[in-house]
Amino acid sequence: MKRRHFIKNASLTGVGLAVGSALVGCAETPSEDKTSIAASPASLPLVIATWHVMDATAKAMEVLQSGGNALDAVEQGCMVEEANEKGQSVGKGGLPDRDGNVTLDACIMNKHGNCGSVVYLQNITHAVSVARKVMEDTPHVMLAGEGAKQFAMSKGFQPEDLLTEASKEAWEKWKVEAKYKPIINIENHDTIGMLAIDKNGDISGACTTSGLAYKLGGRVGDSPIIGSGLFVDNEIGACVATGLGEEVVKTVGSFLVVELMRQGKSPQEACEEAISRIVNKPNSDYKNFQVGYIAVNKKGETGSYAIHQWFSMTKFQNGVNEQIQSNYYHKS
Repeated sequence: MKRRHFIKNASLTGVGLAVGSALVGCAETPSEDKTSIAASPASLPLVIATWHVMDATAKAMEVLQSGGNALDAVEQGCMVEEANEKGQSVGKGGLPDRDGNVTLDACIMNKHGNCGSVVYLQNITHAVSVARKVMEDTPHVMLAGEGAKQFAMSKGFQPEDLLTEASKEAWEKWKVEAKYKPIINIENHDTIGMLAIDKNGDISGACTTSGLAYKLGGRVGDSPIIGSGLFVDNEIGACVATGLGEEVVKTVGSFLVVELMRQGKSPQEACEEAISRIVNKPNSDYKNFQVGYIAVNKKGETGSYAIHQWFSMTKFQNGVNEQIQSNYYHKS
């Protein structure tokens, strides 16, 4: 993803360099804030995603324009980034945990409120597709670890080594000092979360990540947790989160955003309120981590908001695929 070029041009040292080849949330200088623009029904279909992922949103829109539904669109859009080895954030080429294992988390949710999730999945590139299989082919919502891998293989997914040479090299450099500290808009990780509304006005969403780089083995963040990293209510709207997952989990962030929209708030207002719940907690350390939300309501109105500057949303609507800079809380 192009946003990661930011790291190459920065003078980060220590863990920043180790992580830098991996993750960044702020590559280019995006366009002005347009995150709360309303859309008429004629403006559908619509796709939004976290960060600068124009290839992914283009693929999702291709699916929608060809008559596909929102669920197919978000799955295939996320698969683009899962197969992007240079991205080092999701799927193949993702940065490993501190033991050198690439572990993936993902979830997906459809218009009916059905959902599927995988956590701590190894050696399978398209975690989001395995999550869909969990949703459609099992009575469960979540599968983990070796069980998730075996299920994926039973469904025809081919195992492969996800640790690329570039990610292995970054891990080897990190091990020299083996220090871990999240860096705002880098935070040793990244995520793609995607929401789509199809021509019928139906909403689906998906979220996939390789999680925090150099994390403790077994760590799981918000991305595969329904209600935290992703929530869809086809009567109201949907939300996905990115950033330091532990903080999103503590406030059940995506569910909160959707419920605020149910109460009458716009997507923009709901995202802002959800961020305020994090920063206004007693003893919040929000100055040292990033969380960002994107949301859409049934009308096709969108919103995005973050704690710090340089979070962005990619939006594809009315034939325009663009990166939109998010407004943010901490301006001092």
